[in-house]
Amino acid sequence: MTIRALIVDDEPLARRSIRRFLNRASGMEIIGQCGDGESAVDAIRSEKPDLVFLDVQMPEMTGFDVIRQIGPEAMPVTIFVTAYDKYAVRAFEMNAIDYLLKPFGEQRFAHALKRAKERLAGKSNLDDLRVLLAGLQRAQTDDRLTVSANGRILLINVKDIDWISASGNYAQLHTGNRDYEIRQSLTTLEGRLNPREFIRIHRSTIVNVRRIREIQPWFHGHHLVVLQNGQELRMSRYQREVAKRLGILR
Repeated sequence: MTIRALIVDDEPLARRSIRRFLNRASGMEIIGQCGDGESAVDAIRSEKPDLVFLDVQMPEMTGFDVIRQIGPEAMPVTIFVTAYDKYAVRAFEMNAIDYLLKPFGEQRFAHALKRAKERLAGKSNLDDLRVLLAGLQRAQTDDRLTVSANGRILLINVKDIDWISASGNYAQLHTGNRDYEIRQSLTTLEGRLNPREFIRIHRSTIVNVRRIREIQPWFHGHHLVVLQNGQELRMSRYQREVAKRLGILR
């Protein structure tokens, strides 16, 4: 039996990876690719694919919204594609429907595809989708962070953060001309922030992508990330996936 698959992701690189791995798999037919949720809803309704690779977070209409539009009862077998880190992944791992965490390799892809084929062999998709949807909703990223300053509790909008630096087991939030200490590690903060808006360029640095002005080559394969306020931050040469996202590597 040929499995008809639809790819839904707003990142061309992710669509390309899924397409490449599907072309190497047996018994698969790619019936379409969508870069946004609205076209995905139309394609699912018109083409009725057996399997959907669905990006969790897309602008305007998320993967959640696609499921709501179609209805869990009518959704094909679904493999979620996500940029969430390990904290959100724990929600996925409790459910039978699989996920792909960006960046993913061929071995991980093959494992997810194997589970999807098993599901298509006869098991219901509805209950797992409901549980997974609830788990993902609980794993939404934060819009504000709480800090203590001069005896007061302040709520900092994450969109106002320029960059974040490690300070032992704490972290420093750098926002305009103000710095705030938050009693959380950089790794914990990374799990609370939207991975599309904040990326970790170094083991001690997270940066707001919207604040980046330019990226300059530096010594021995490193790069300097220059923010709009002139702040220069070093990017580790080992951050290959970050470099791809920022257009340094192709």
